[in-house]
Amino acid sequence: MNDIDAIAMLQDPVRRRLYEYVAAQGREVGRNEAAEAAGVARTLAAHHLDRLTEAGLLESGSRRLTGRSGPGAGRPAKVYTRARAERSVSLPARDYLTAAELLAEAAEQAGLDAGLYAAAGRRGEELRGSAAPCGGLEEAVEMLAGRGYEPYLDGGESGEGTEGTEGAEGVRDAEGAAATPGAAAAVVRMRNCPFHAVAERFPPLVCGMNLALLEGLLGVDGPVRARMDARPGECCVVVEASKNNDH
Repeated sequence: MNDIDAIAMLQDPVRRRLYEYVAAQGREVGRNEAAEAAGVARTLAAHHLDRLTEAGLLESGSRRLTGRSGPGAGRPAKVYTRARAERSVSLPARDYLTAAELLAEAAEQAGLDAGLYAAAGRRGEELRGSAAPCGGLEEAVEMLAGRGYEPYLDGGESGEGTEGTEGAEGVRDAEGAAATPGAAAAVVRMRNCPFHAVAERFPPLVCGMNLALLEGLLGVDGPVRARMDARPGECCVVVEASKNNDH
């Protein structure tokens, strides 16, 4: 299915709610959960989820949702995740990706990393405008969500990084549960990299650019800071409470 036909599948409001819910979870979602989230019957949800899979917007698999294995564990259930493939439509046709890849290749070969990072930092500051540096993790989540990064609060495993988590009651963690203020190692991670296609070909250059952009956007002298912490399938940058500030 071509991109415009696939995207047109989301015109149906139920189908779109199901897609948006599955995409936002960052994990496998079963039919019962998706149906409950969309407020529809399981059979209707199953129909639309399968249509979204046929269109290439979702990927499906099967596993036992009970967490048990062996006899008596029940039949595997069908589960869904957002498809890895990108879909886009431009009328008239445009090819900004090729231009971005050519510019990245030229910058990398010419050793223009520092100039690119400086430009990215300035652009981040321009996007922030006259606003003060980001005031905390909850505000960072709002800013990043507005730019398509799909942020979520990750409590982590250690006891560090809990500063600045106050006020983040509305944030959901990686498993979709409400984040608890004061939970260990609070950092904001991002499921989506807006520069993913170019970053795959030029990771050091583009990830460094992304970090500089977010430093400019969030501010380097406020209560939060951006730093590199790459994870497979996620943005290479995380945001955490600054360890050396008086805020």
